[in-house]
Amino acid sequence: MLIALLAPFLFVTLAGVVLLYPTGELPTSTVDSGMPVNGTVTAAALGGCASPGEIDVETGEDTGDKKPKQQCLVLDIELTDGPAAGTSIRKTEPVQATTPRFAAGDEIVLAFGGGESSNPDSYLIKDFQRGMPLLLLAGLFAVAVLLLGRWQGARALAGLLLSFAVLVLFILPAILSGENPLLVGILGAGLIMFATLYLTHGFSARTSVAVLGTMISLVLIGVISMVFSGLTRLTGLDEQTSYLIVSLGHAIDARGLLLAGVVIGALGVLDDVTVTQASAVWELRKANPLLDWRELYAAALRIGRDHVASAVNTLVLAYAGAALPVLLYSSISGVGFGSIVGSQDIAQEILRTLAGSIGIVAAVPVTTVLAALIVSRERIDEHV
Repeated sequence: MLIALLAPFLFVTLAGVVLLYPTGELPTSTVDSGMPVNGTVTAAALGGCASPGEIDVETGEDTGDKKPKQQCLVLDIELTDGPAAGTSIRKTEPVQATTPRFAAGDEIVLAFGGGESSNPDSYLIKDFQRGMPLLLLAGLFAVAVLLLGRWQGARALAGLLLSFAVLVLFILPAILSGENPLLVGILGAGLIMFATLYLTHGFSARTSVAVLGTMISLVLIGVISMVFSGLTRLTGLDEQTSYLIVSLGHAIDARGLLLAGVVIGALGVLDDVTVTQASAVWELRKANPLLDWRELYAAALRIGRDHVASAVNTLVLAYAGAALPVLLYSSISGVGFGSIVGSQDIAQEILRTLAGSIGIVAAVPVTTVLAALIVSRERIDEHV
C-alpha cells in the first residue's frame, strides 16, 4: 500500500527534475563586482583623512585646520594571488561604524576591478577570509555526528551532502535559468525528502510512513503559503531579492521565490517530526503488541504534543534569529506596531513561521495515524 501511494510521487518528482534541469549556459551577473583577490594585512595604522588645504567655496578661507579630521585606517597589504601576487599595496579606508576593523596579520579579500594591477585604486577591500575556520567548524560537526551516530551518523552526513548537492546542482541553476521558483522548490524539496530519509533511516515501512507524512505536510504548507501570500499581497521583493533582479538583468517571480523558500525551510524541521512520530508508534507496538491502532495513535499523539511544542518554538526562533537585524531596524523606525508587522520584510517572516508551524502541527496527527494503521496490520511476532 505504501509503495502504491509513494511510487507516483517519486516518479513525478524524478520526471520533473529531469525536465526542469538546466542544460544551457546559466546567466551571469550584470553587476561587475570585480575579481576576488586574497591578501594579508602586513601593517595597520590610524591616520587623518582630511586634506590640510581645503578651501571653503563660499568664504574662500582655508578650513583645513578648522574642520574635524576624520580618521582613516592605513593598511599595507601583501597580495597573495591575482595578477599582482607577491607585491604590496597601501589602502586608506575611512573609519566608519560599518567599516570592519582590520589589523596586521588579518587575511582579507579584495576585489580587483581591472586596470593597472600595481595601482591601489584598482582594488577594493571587501571582507575577511573565512574559509579555514569554516572548514574547521564543519570538521568538528562531522566528528560530533560520527561519534554519536556512528554508522547512522555517517548516513546522515551523506544525506546532508546530498541535500546540498540538490540545492547547488538543481534548485539554484533551475531558478536562475528562468524556471518557476515554486515548482523548482517543490521538486527539489521532494527529491531531498526521498533521498535523505531513505538514505539515513533505511528502506522500511517506518521510513515510508515518515516520507508520506512529510509530503502531506509540505503540500499543506505550500497551499497555506500561496493563499495567504496572495491575501496579504506579499511581493517577495525584499532587499536581497531586489538586488538579485538587478544582478540578473531581468525579472524573476519574487513571490514564487518566497514560497519556495518557505517549503524548503520547513522541510528540515518536518522530517525530524515525522521520523520521530513514526519511530514512537513502532516502539510502542514493540513494547505492547496487543495495542490496536486507536490505542497506538492515542499514546503516540501524547508524545507528539510535547515534540511539536518544542519544534514550533525552534522554527519561530530560527526565523526570528535570521530576521533579527530587520526586527531591530523596524523597532527604531518610529512607526506603529501595526505598520512594522505589515511591512514586507516582517510580514514574509511571519508567513514563513506560521505556515511552517501549521505544517508541523499537522504532521504529528497525520504521521501518527498513518503509522498506527500500518503497524497494526503487521504480524505481532515481528514486534516480539
